[in-house]
Amino acid sequence: MKRRSSIWVVATEDGWAVRREGGKRALKVLAKKEEAVAFGRKQAKKDKTELIVQAKDGSIQSKDSYGKESPAADREH
Repeated sequence: MKRRSSIWVVATEDGWAVRREGGKRALKVLAKKEEAVAFGRKQAKKDKTELIVQAKDGSIQSKDSYGKESPAADREH
């Protein structure tokens, strides 16, 4: 089975966008980062993929894996 693209939470002019890696359109744009992370986490768990959250400056703030990787692959939790 093909692994689905990672889910990214990124800052935009309109708020915080949740999008698939390589996708042109956001799945959803939310006003608060916490809401975007919660939505992104739910989608990543559903898709069994990775959630990547960026800080406002574009640096990667956190990564969580919800796939079938070993626990060692998830360094955040």
